[in-house]
Amino acid sequence: MRPHLRASLLATTLLALPALAPAAESPFASTYSPLASAPVLITDATVLTGDGQRLENADVLMRDGKVAAVGTDLDPAGATVVDGRGKWVTPGIIDVHSHLGVYPSPGATAHGDGNEMTSPVTAQVWAEHGVWPQDPGFAAALAGGVTSLMILPGSANLIGGRGVVLKNVPATTMQAMKFPDAPHSVKMACGENPKRVYGSRGQAPMTRMGNLAGYRAAFIEAQKYREAWDKYEAANKDDGKRRRKSSEGNGQPPTRDLRMDTLADVLRGEIGVHIHCYRADEMALMIDLAREFDFKIAAFHHGVEAYKLADTLAEENICGALWADWWGFKMEAYDGIQENIALVDRPKNGCAVVHSDSSEGIQRLNQEAAKVMARGERVGMSLPPEHAIRWLTANAAKAIGVADATGTLAEGKMADVVLWNGNPFSVYAKAEKVYVDGALLYDRNDPARQPVSDFMLGQEVSP
Repeated sequence: MRPHLRASLLATTLLALPALAPAAESPFASTYSPLASAPVLITDATVLTGDGQRLENADVLMRDGKVAAVGTDLDPAGATVVDGRGKWVTPGIIDVHSHLGVYPSPGATAHGDGNEMTSPVTAQVWAEHGVWPQDPGFAAALAGGVTSLMILPGSANLIGGRGVVLKNVPATTMQAMKFPDAPHSVKMACGENPKRVYGSRGQAPMTRMGNLAGYRAAFIEAQKYREAWDKYEAANKDDGKRRRKSSEGNGQPPTRDLRMDTLADVLRGEIGVHIHCYRADEMALMIDLAREFDFKIAAFHHGVEAYKLADTLAEENICGALWADWWGFKMEAYDGIQENIALVDRPKNGCAVVHSDSSEGIQRLNQEAAKVMARGERVGMSLPPEHAIRWLTANAAKAIGVADATGTLAEGKMADVVLWNGNPFSVYAKAEKVYVDGALLYDRNDPARQPVSDFMLGQEVSP
């Protein structure tokens, strides 16, 4: 890399770092603060709003980090005008299943921070504590239009730990990327992975029977833990004020257990449950497990047999976060079909999401969605761009609990916006400009707006 360009990119990255906000009371709280941005008006583009609408020759106005208006002939006063003729605008893409930062590039053992393979239940670990913000994969994903992503632990364990939602911005710390007020998630895994990892060590779980027994034992323990804390808190409140002494015992709180903290919050509905699960029969078992312990499943991930349970998933309000055509690489992944996502999407209230689980696939999620459109249309389904974009935006935001803030181009939502050089579902489509909270963080035509990880500075790149 030429020295002057390297210096320019370093300066650009440093300027893009969000300012630190005052620390909050919750541990590891978000310090994310949107970058200052001037008003921007994109004019005369084809706009996919993310909620099923397609607007021709339409404008999108961004102001103060928010979507200010979407319509025609909007007033450009005070705004930088971007000519969108012949181009398309969409909400920023959201990847609900990523391991960027916890399995960063280069893929070295020293960088492997996504799987705590020391016990079948490691609900106490948080993926955010392993995120390396300088992972070059974040910038590559930004160039593909990805503005937010959920980072999950791996799938070695029955319950692998908490996931975190990040804004895709250059930053020095994870906290400066952390999506404000996004709920935590917990990553669970059924099927082959946990029984292979622990069965090979001669310990439980060794079978799918052992998997289910392990989940049940963990949630039984969590129920007792939650009840102990609920009892303590009820006994130590008086019109909203803490009493010094409990009416029972010495008023001392139960012993904190980080593993149980996570599972108790799952039972309280405060943490979304995301389950790596391939086979339809196992998804049905996990739905029964959720009923037994009264928690809500947000999404099944990977689910190559989700099409067999499409109606049930819609009825249960469970999203399917799925690949377009990735299957057959192990026994539980053999019965996949290319119409899977389209069929999960088809029922009323169906929630289909295209995800990556790949540092490479995340760069082309728009093309992954295009594959689904093509396969669905071959079997007679109507899947126009204004419908399919929801798999990457609105449905993804719903699955991870941030739909009130992003995922559609609605007034007042975060101005996470992508300007494409054409139909985003074309194989030739490229993201030309990517805005995060109204700030232009990527511009394909401006090297100064192409963030580069410090780790890549000085590395030779082919022209």
